[in-house]
Amino acid sequence: MSQNPIAWLRRHPRWHRTAEVAFWVAVIGLHALLNTAVARADMREAGLPWGWWEAAVWEGTSHAVLLALIPAIAWWNRRFPLHWDTLARHLPWHLLGSVLFSLAHVAGMVALRHALHAAAGQAYAFGPWWSEWGYEYLKDVRAYAAIVGALTVYRVLLLRLQGEARVLDAPEPPMPAPAPLPVDAPPAPPAPVEPPPPSRPERFLVRQLRKEFLIAANDIDWVQAQANYVGLRVNGHDYLLRSTLAEFARQLNPARFVQVHRSYLVNLERIVAIEPLDSGDARLRLRDGGVVPCSRRYRAALDAAITGP
Repeated sequence: MSQNPIAWLRRHPRWHRTAEVAFWVAVIGLHALLNTAVARADMREAGLPWGWWEAAVWEGTSHAVLLALIPAIAWWNRRFPLHWDTLARHLPWHLLGSVLFSLAHVAGMVALRHALHAAAGQAYAFGPWWSEWGYEYLKDVRAYAAIVGALTVYRVLLLRLQGEARVLDAPEPPMPAPAPLPVDAPPAPPAPVEPPPPSRPERFLVRQLRKEFLIAANDIDWVQAQANYVGLRVNGHDYLLRSTLAEFARQLNPARFVQVHRSYLVNLERIVAIEPLDSGDARLRLRDGGVVPCSRRYRAALDAAITGP
């Protein structure tokens, strides 16, 4: 019996990037073919002396540059994510992003068209830049909004599919009753206020596909920074938690978890082998068969944590 592709992707998150690239290539490619056919039909109806070659070059260059700019839009969307609580603050940045996207899109496609027409021994004229760019921007802002919307919906679906974790709120300890003071006793000096110890949660609540379950902090194999989230690797599964790597590291036991890379924390109990590399970096092999990079700037801290005091 064939495996459900959704379940397969949930069990193999490393293929997410391949699936994302394949999705955008398929969508942009199909859109380019349809637009080429429409452009050719419009040329024929208007009696213009252009054929399939011109339509394919114009639409192909536009969509090729559009496809190349999607990673930049994805990065911008991760830098300024759109949520209800960030909408007013991040929407102006996306307006700026749409302008930058349109300028790069138009400049790229015009450069490609000049190159292709020159290779064919023809001339290409884009027209007055500002008026033509204004026309293109009206189309580009819609494309930008559609891509950002698709990326936002995909992020929400991925969180439901992959599972989103959050720290369980620790119960507040009861306040001790103050001891009665003698009537004639002088007021006691205020006790020095000591900073509370860092909160180290023992368990995390994970929501995944309408299910909730707990994972223990000590069961985390490694932690990876992923834009506005950190990815928790637990027993072969990956869960996302909204936090930075530095913030999350302060909530873990430093005797068990150590930073081995600017983007990775690792559970010392899960390391089974350290493979040095010629560059001075290393590869850490873990019990579950996973591999985590260790950069040389963190190698001393890892050795110290393994050997202990």
